[in-house]
Amino acid sequence: MTTEPNTPETDADFHSRARIIAEALPYMLRYDDQTVVVKYGGHAMGSHALSKAFAEDITLLKLSGLNPVVVHGGGPQIGAMLDRLGIKSEFRDGLRVTDRATVEIVEMVLAGSINKEIVSAINAAGGRAVGLSGKDGRMVTATKVTRTTIDPNSNIEAVVDLGFVGEPTTVRREVLDIMARSEIIPVLAPVAPDEKGDTYNINADTFAGAVAGALNARRLLFLTDVPGVLDRDKNLIKELSVADARRLIADGTISGGMIPKVETCIEALERGVEGVVILDGKVPHVVLLELFTERGAGTLITP
Repeated sequence: MTTEPNTPETDADFHSRARIIAEALPYMLRYDDQTVVVKYGGHAMGSHALSKAFAEDITLLKLSGLNPVVVHGGGPQIGAMLDRLGIKSEFRDGLRVTDRATVEIVEMVLAGSINKEIVSAINAAGGRAVGLSGKDGRMVTATKVTRTTIDPNSNIEAVVDLGFVGEPTTVRREVLDIMARSEIIPVLAPVAPDEKGDTYNINADTFAGAVAGALNARRLLFLTDVPGVLDRDKNLIKELSVADARRLIADGTISGGMIPKVETCIEALERGVEGVVILDGKVPHVVLLELFTERGAGTLITP
């Protein structure tokens, strides 16, 4: 088997690299020593090439002087494991109904296999990642999520029991502050206990928003499977205020699954995050494109 010789780089290649570095430098300085929380999930987690590019991006952020914090989901992987074990699950209002048997599987998949895959990928890229969940260091305390539904026939409101589905009520940042002062990159699984010690499954977007708010993050990045928020002509909207976002929800421009995503962005801003960005996680190195280039790569939502 023969291999092609490496093609020598031309002067144009060197100049192109220099231009890219020169463009990125001011943005590296802008985010120096700033916290960036990245919610990682969806299609990007299912591709080896994209996972590798993501790990390289997170490693470079740390080496560039930023404090990246990764929060990951894992809905498809949880569903696949439940199917393998013959455990049926259902969704209500976009949340998985989680009984005690299911929450054990959720924790095993999220805090176990998925978390360690991401940690291993970042370490392989040259970083020093450590996997944690909301349980570690009493980082996050959860409370049970309550939902109500209205019977269309009787118009009577009833409480929907989602089981061990929670939402974060307290985020203690001490452990993450220690890591920010070190070379360690925290990778967080969205499970946490309540005050009694029962384990709860938390929506990863909600978890990321709560963590980013507690850390007063400069940016919270949501890696999704769409380019960002689109207008009625399906063109990317580069920047929105909270008032703009609410108006677009009201007039139907923002619809479907993008509504809870944008509402989570607004909640994160209200918690103290400076800016939230919705990005397409299927684009290689999209984190670097958003933070270190003039054009950015998604939709930035600001107060």
